[in-house]
Amino acid sequence: MSIDDVRAEVCDLHRHLTRWGLVTWTAGNVSARVPGKDLLVIKPSGVEYDSLTPESMVVCDLDGKLVEGEHSPSSDTASHAYVYRHMPEVNGVVHTHSPYATAWAALGEPIPCSITAMADEFGGDIPIGPFALIGSDDIGRGIVETLRGSRSPAVLMRQHGPFTIGPTAKAAVKAAVMCEDVARTLHLARQLGPVDRLPATAVDRLFDRYQNVYGQPLMEGQQ
Repeated sequence: MSIDDVRAEVCDLHRHLTRWGLVTWTAGNVSARVPGKDLLVIKPSGVEYDSLTPESMVVCDLDGKLVEGEHSPSSDTASHAYVYRHMPEVNGVVHTHSPYATAWAALGEPIPCSITAMADEFGGDIPIGPFALIGSDDIGRGIVETLRGSRSPAVLMRQHGPFTIGPTAKAAVKAAVMCEDVARTLHLARQLGPVDRLPATAVDRLFDRYQNVYGQPLMEGQQ
């Protein structure tokens, strides 16, 4: 996949953030690692979603420095770059301020794994990461420290919002969509009464089935 291909993919994936109500105004971003190169592609800073084009996507190195593009990169670039440097299995990172997930982040409380859909996608609770200021790689450090060794592709950075990772940028976007969905469901459930976590053995079985059995088998050449 060429840099131009990655730019087109990253641009297209941003439409899901607005489609699913995960962002407001210019907040949020999607990035993707460029295969075979120490580069990433990310949304430009402060550009409205309706104005995004493949050409406006910014190319940076894995230290977060601008390599190619007419715009300044997202203010979260250093954090995305830190994740790519320290988690080689990650090829996509997403950040949103989706309202329900961000509400849990504001509380500093993990989302409990209390429904089967959450066990399927996250394999347990969605954890809380440490508070960190924007602009350096401190958020990235918190993401890596929290998610390394976790089955969850999502972390709620304390008093900030959700970040998600994935083996592809599309997978990271899906995790962001599902994170907001379960955040909303668990919030609503707690208005009705106490909510119990699923038994750990059930979580393990559900996660294994969803990750390894659910869906259609890939044909040769599909991803």
